[in-house]
Amino acid sequence: MNYSMDISEFDYDFDEELIAQRPAEPRDSSRLMYVGKDSIKNLHFRDITNILEEGDVIVKNKTKVMPARIRGTKPTGGKIEVLLYNREDDNIWKGLVKGSNIKEGMKLEMGKVDMEVIEHLNGGRYLLRCPDAKKLMQEEGVMPTPPYIKEPLVKSDDYQTVYAEEPGSVAAPTAGFHFTEEVINELRAKGVEIHDITLHVGPGTFLPVRTQEVEKHDMEKEYFMVEPGTAEAITTANEEGRRLILVGTTTVRALESISNNGRVKAGQGWTDLFIYPGYEFQSGMDIFLTNFHLPRSTPLLLVFAFGGKERLMRSYKMAVDKRYRFYSFGDAMMLEGKND
Repeated sequence: MNYSMDISEFDYDFDEELIAQRPAEPRDSSRLMYVGKDSIKNLHFRDITNILEEGDVIVKNKTKVMPARIRGTKPTGGKIEVLLYNREDDNIWKGLVKGSNIKEGMKLEMGKVDMEVIEHLNGGRYLLRCPDAKKLMQEEGVMPTPPYIKEPLVKSDDYQTVYAEEPGSVAAPTAGFHFTEEVINELRAKGVEIHDITLHVGPGTFLPVRTQEVEKHDMEKEYFMVEPGTAEAITTANEEGRRLILVGTTTVRALESISNNGRVKAGQGWTDLFIYPGYEFQSGMDIFLTNFHLPRSTPLLLVFAFGGKERLMRSYKMAVDKRYRFYSFGDAMMLEGKND
């Protein structure tokens, strides 16, 4: 793609009071902006049971957020905080470390467990040795949440989807927050196929694009897995002309990493795929279910790539004017692909 876009093009006027601090209750009572090719409808999320039809295929991300934020001390007694992510093997993890004078070889005291600093990677990122990391997270860890959520969680499950299964993320695939068991059961009873992928979300999801030129941004690698049944279901739906609905930017990135012209291969690995306007989608996605995203963020660029920048800017202005709730615990958008 021969594009040179300035990240300032992906700002929008916003009122911080619209940042949702808690999930909707019940979750399917959240609002839903349906952005069609030629019109916009203001609905509620539970209305998707009327929008979707028999034969439609939904794919969602079943990753589960780990209690990965752990507080501890350096040998000198100084306070630190570690956010574990991207398990390299049973003993080695990557981690974001908040604290000063962190040195390679240092032993960090995390509750009853020592954690060794192996290597400084970049910024506050380190390679850490911690054989008891899973036990440590269970006993000492707390649920990480984005910095714009200022209020403590009422319960840890508030920051999980109802279908979360595979631990490995430090941020939730928030487009899935709106689903309830009731909505899922209604869709299945209607004949909508529902399938899963796994992509473990890393700390890069919290960060804005910091390069002035969009295409110079580097995505951090995240682990994903697409099982054979899901890959086959998507490929078959594309061949038969049935609609494919992908839930969240993480699902899109996983599938786009192993898709070619509507055909999806099963597989697993690490993806650093960066999707921004000008990208040609390969998975066959017809409808994208997502939230309202931060300015200058990689999820926002992905949404604009699929829906078209001008149409999405109008939609975001309407969302602000109509007081939609924004970001992780906010309301939903259901987006049809842009006109060719």
